[in-house]
Amino acid sequence: MTILTLVRHGETDWNSGGRIQGSTDIALNDTGRAQARELAERLAAEYAGRDAVVVSSDLSRAAETADVIAAALGTTVALRLPGLQERSYGEAEGMDAPSFARAYGAWHAADVPGAETWPVVRERALAALAEALAVAPEGADVIAVAHGALIREVILYATDGAFPREGERLPNCSATTFRLDGDSWEMLAYAGVAS
Repeated sequence: MTILTLVRHGETDWNSGGRIQGSTDIALNDTGRAQARELAERLAAEYAGRDAVVVSSDLSRAAETADVIAAALGTTVALRLPGLQERSYGEAEGMDAPSFARAYGAWHAADVPGAETWPVVRERALAALAEALAVAPEGADVIAVAHGALIREVILYATDGAFPREGERLPNCSATTFRLDGDSWEMLAYAGVAS
């Protein structure tokens, strides 16, 4: 059995401006760094006396968030996994939400040229998480710092589509936790909030 905590990275200027980042490598802003420190303190308290392996996407906003969390836990990031990168949004990267809606329609039904498909995002996310779980020593928990759309796909998989509910979003530096036992996923804490 392993506890897996999925953390969304801290805020970036593109987040605060409502722009789609996708695989574009945008750094944390000062608010995002403060969010990372706050979450790191909370996780350090929760994980006191427990072993945890920290992994992250290799995009800088997730990598920096993971570095802050790992330091608070007295460790370093074990792996930077390209498989934990955000969904590539193709031609929509850099657009704001209203422009996206006008150009492509509803978020989850949109057919964006050059965008990664949802099944591909889910497949690579699960493969990357399996890699992270494989390097964790027996009895250690895993904290994986990644991106909103990718984490949503994992949550949808783990809950058979029950979460996130329509209209819910995962805030920056939110954490969703699962207990994994073989192929069984049990959600222990959910970070989704109404939009």
